[in-house]
Amino acid sequence: MTALAQGAVPGWLQAGGWGLFAGAALVVGAAIAWTVRVPPRVVASVMAFGAGVLISALAFDLMDEAERTGGLLPTACGFVGGALAYVLANSVLARHGARHRKRSHDRQPTEEHSAGSGAAIAIGALLDGIPESVVLGISLIGGQGVGLPVLAAVFISNLPEGLSSAAGMKQAGRSARYVFGVWIGIAVISGISALLGYLLLSDAAPSVIAVITAIAAGAILAMIADTMMPEAFEETHIFTGLITTVGFLIAFAIERAS
Repeated sequence: MTALAQGAVPGWLQAGGWGLFAGAALVVGAAIAWTVRVPPRVVASVMAFGAGVLISALAFDLMDEAERTGGLLPTACGFVGGALAYVLANSVLARHGARHRKRSHDRQPTEEHSAGSGAAIAIGALLDGIPESVVLGISLIGGQGVGLPVLAAVFISNLPEGLSSAAGMKQAGRSARYVFGVWIGIAVISGISALLGYLLLSDAAPSVIAVITAIAAGAILAMIADTMMPEAFEETHIFTGLITTVGFLIAFAIERAS
């Protein structure tokens, strides 16, 4: 896994810092959506691009590293298990109003229309971000530095996620306090998740790290298919595949050139 070299800063602190940095993209996206009306097609295009970047990081960093370390069968089991866990949790949240949490249009319900939907949307956004943050923390184990392709993928995908979802929250009548409370809170929790991923797994066997990495990868891929791609396709239509391909190719080039 291509990595940014570590300095004198302790690994656990770096993990927390990089997790917070990646999570901060959500806050930036939300701030843009709150102050400027970004055309939905632009948001969807960035969402499609981010999906391609994430898919590339999954294939050439997370899954490749997990398979080489833990073997094919444990990696496959972890991958499917992570996807299954995400889908089950997401289905529960969807029934409580969080199905369209990444949508920028009028798909998000108001609290009057669906009581408890605000909490469900916040939990859903957290569900989307935790696997990515844990992977960032894991990438620092061994003193090799944070995985550059994974960091870039998480940051790039978080920006349109915060932008699109915050625009939908605003349109649903949710307050600035709620919107920024959600995204700032998730950014902080992202940092904590990365920190815990580093601390709790720093002494784990390589096979255990491989399985957990695969679980996170499966959850991220399910998230892309369930939440990012529908939002992207709704606006970009036939261009979604092309934009996603460009994102994938650029991330692949970064991984190979670094």
